[in-house]
Amino acid sequence: MSTPPPARVLVAKPGLDGHDRGAKIVARTLRDAGFEVVYTGIRQRVEDIVSIALQEDVAVVGLSILSGAHIALTTRVVDALRAADADDIAVVVGGTIPQADVPRLLEAGAAAVFPTSTPLDTLVAEIRKLTGARAV
Repeated sequence: MSTPPPARVLVAKPGLDGHDRGAKIVARTLRDAGFEVVYTGIRQRVEDIVSIALQEDVAVVGLSILSGAHIALTTRVVDALRAADADDIAVVVGGTIPQADVPRLLEAGAAAVFPTSTPLDTLVAEIRKLTGARAV
């Protein structure tokens, strides 16, 4: 019996935010945990993120947002995935996110929210739950 391929995760930096250190750490951590990771780089348009997610057949889109536009950008990505008939792709968001905004992000369609203080092992465990991926 062959092992299933690793779950694919897209790590994206939407909007005008140019700081990507955290996104790169998350991408590397997920890769080291056995996920196949696609990283978009900075300053991505929502339409481009959705297009890449579809082309790469990812299970999860992880948005890294430090700009304060997390609710608007997350909502736009979730809506664009739904419009593309890809609402089976989970959207998670991390970055500088006030605790008070977490419920609003979940209501907007985020499957999980990871504020900057989230331990990396917690992030990996939650992505595994979302994808059904085994531990490596």
